[in-house]
Amino acid sequence: MPNPKRKHSKSRTGKRRAHDHLTPVLSGNCPHCGEPRLPHRVCAKCGFYRGRVVIVKKEEE
Repeated sequence: MPNPKRKHSKSRTGKRRAHDHLTPVLSGNCPHCGEPRLPHRVCAKCGFYRGRVVIVKKEEE
């Protein structure tokens, strides 16, 4: 197996790792209740998706 002849510098290692960062998850607000939710997901609080009820939630008293 081939082995490296010289040590890679810190700048070269950093250049390679420059694109390994995580991107933040973008979230929007539910148009029905205003809670933050992930795109293309049912709202966990009210159960609405695209203007209609998908999950029937019990009323909290």
